[in-house]
Amino acid sequence: MKPIYIIASESLSALGDHTADIWQTYQSKKVLFSKNEANDWVCCLNANQEKALEKLITTDLKKKKLDKTVLMALSLGQKLMAKAHWQNKKNVGINLGSSRGATHVFEQDFQYFLETGTSKIQTSPTTTLGNISSWLAQDLSLNGPEISHSITCSTGLHALLNSIAWLNSGMRKRFIIGASEAPLTTFTIEQMKALKVYSKLNTEKPCESMLFDKKSNSMILAEGAILMALQTNKPQKYLAKVVGIGYGIEPLDSATALSKQGLCLQKSMGMALKGIDKKSIDAIVMHAPGTIQGDQSEFEAIKAIFETDMPLLTSNKWQLGHTFGASGLFSLELALLMLQNQQFIDNPFYTNKKTVKALKRILVNSVGFGGNAVSVLVEV
Repeated sequence: MKPIYIIASESLSALGDHTADIWQTYQSKKVLFSKNEANDWVCCLNANQEKALEKLITTDLKKKKLDKTVLMALSLGQKLMAKAHWQNKKNVGINLGSSRGATHVFEQDFQYFLETGTSKIQTSPTTTLGNISSWLAQDLSLNGPEISHSITCSTGLHALLNSIAWLNSGMRKRFIIGASEAPLTTFTIEQMKALKVYSKLNTEKPCESMLFDKKSNSMILAEGAILMALQTNKPQKYLAKVVGIGYGIEPLDSATALSKQGLCLQKSMGMALKGIDKKSIDAIVMHAPGTIQGDQSEFEAIKAIFETDMPLLTSNKWQLGHTFGASGLFSLELALLMLQNQQFIDNPFYTNKKTVKALKRILVNSVGFGGNAVSVLVEV
């Protein structure tokens, strides 16, 4: 594939409002979780971020009925375009996704239906997954194509894969990719608790992502949205370039489980590293959701690919939590920050056996329900 340049990134999460804030949070090693009214661990936006979303509604009443997933994406669009310095919008495509979609509006409107026996007029259009891309395209006056999709927790990195296919084909020169997730609703959290993957720990670090001998599952949900700007032409300044992409699927024994060997991740990493010297990979940002099997399967897959020459390993879910479909792009954001600042951010649950003098190439993994995985290799 041709190198694809990531020239800008904007995100909204508990990590912070600006790139400098986000980097400072990663360096601080501060855990961002709190307890909700049901006494479950969650990772929420801060008060200022919530006020900014409210302002979107008050300044444009058409947005009042939109789900939080859409509002979060809209709050990032203009900032991303300003960073990208794209004056001509004619060749800009857009591909956004979400694993769960319009969780808040869907649950509220379904409750209304249960109580009244009728549906609200706006329920169908406001719960459609395509809302995220179509509203952002309208807000930024883009001509498209505008694409929305849902591929479980690897949705964000699948958006990157799809956009690269468009960019390499020459059908578009620029693409906005992203994902938005607002899963902190009662029903969504209860679904994870029913699967027995949600954290019940009452410790300082209740998500034990990358603790490979843990005794209980410890996944914690988080809300967040993230957008990135990609282009084919090499700019004077860019965050990193994508030099390898891979994907993989595997037969399932259940709707959620990966094989013990993480076969889909072995496939995705192998594809992303095709033609690349494995010894040149400095670090891997793991998916590592904090579940016993999810963490261990990915670790086994990495060992199968890299054998005795393991790169540095890390993950951000012990600090941020799991943003479902947006999680892969938040992992990519961490990789970009480490490359830009030339500093590795480790995970307190895992001790790396090596150090590197400089960070040049970082591999990012994402995997989700359905036995599907994506791996992306970026370099500076």
